[in-house]
Amino acid sequence: GGLKTGRDVAVAALLGAEEYIFGTASLVTSGCVMARQCHENTCPVGVATQDENLRERFPGQPDHVVNYMTFMAQELREIMADLGFRTLDEMIGRPSLLSQRETDHPKAKHLDLSAVVADPAGDQRRKTREQAHEDLDDQLDWALIEAAEDAIERGEPVHVDREISNVDRAVGALLS
Repeated sequence: GGLKTGRDVAVAALLGAEEYIFGTASLVTSGCVMARQCHENTCPVGVATQDENLRERFPGQPDHVVNYMTFMAQELREIMADLGFRTLDEMIGRPSLLSQRETDHPKAKHLDLSAVVADPAGDQRRKTREQAHEDLDDQLDWALIEAAEDAIERGEPVHVDREISNVDRAVGALLS
């Protein structure tokens, strides 16, 4: 699942995460009921729609998201203090501070996470390898951007018909 609490962020950091995203939690805080019909322009609470009648139902306030983030950050600060860290950067890549808890679950009790919670080899704990951005040049989005040029430049309607397969995992991201 996603990151919802300060503890989730602390565990992610200890495992080596350097970035944290709270999209779903922020949407829920704003009033999203996760109806999973965003693409249909029929959001029952008016979060993901351009329909004015549905938009009137939107209950969200910016302060709700601010409060959520503040509470989450406070919980994270308390956990950091308990572990003796002053900054989040100090926590990154220190999985040995985690331990596997005992369970009587029939499948989970046989799970060995010792390799996950072991200290990484070497001294480097942050940005241990560069991201491969060269794959961006081959993305379907470039063809979509080219095909949608009239819509982008002049606001004219455009119809695009393209094959999409499971390797196009983030189709539309560059276009958006």
